[in-house]
Amino acid sequence: MSTALVVVVVVLGIVLVLGLVAVGIYNNLVRARNLVDNAWAQVEVQLRRRYDLIPNLVETVKGYAAHEAGTLEAVIQARAGAVAAEGPAAQGQADNLLTGALRQLFAVAEAYPELKADRSFLALQQELTDTEGRVATSRRSYNDAVTRYNTRIETFPSLLVAGPFGFRIRDYFEVDDVAREAPQVEF
Repeated sequence: MSTALVVVVVVLGIVLVLGLVAVGIYNNLVRARNLVDNAWAQVEVQLRRRYDLIPNLVETVKGYAAHEAGTLEAVIQARAGAVAAEGPAAQGQADNLLTGALRQLFAVAEAYPELKADRSFLALQQELTDTEGRVATSRRSYNDAVTRYNTRIETFPSLLVAGPFGFRIRDYFEVDDVAREAPQVEF
């Protein structure tokens, strides 16, 4: 066997190994990206559930505290903004506004003993509290998936494959420290 043939075989072997490594890295990046997309879908499901509860809560409060229109309107506007928000960063900002509006709504409800005793209001409060816990869990899962994905994109040798194939850093779903806690709904 000639030296040239040995060199060609070695070079082809190296190219083949590097190609297989690149395919493996690419597949791992695709899996990580899909996990991030799935985790975000789960966050959206929980947020949608939360948004669907809010009109019922507002209507229940409206029956007892009709003259609190400013607070009720703030909740409705914050919900509309949250529903329209797209992407984790915008969703986080909208979630902060909505949480603040809900806190105001529950503060208003404190002044109405009949409302605090209403079964539908109590059931809605409990459901919203449960949903807040689900949102927090989904948010943590999403942010964990984003951390793993972003780490893969930024570390060697994955970064050699990530850039050319369009894998980009994903945003975290961040909320203010005050909004991280579920709104206080127990009376």
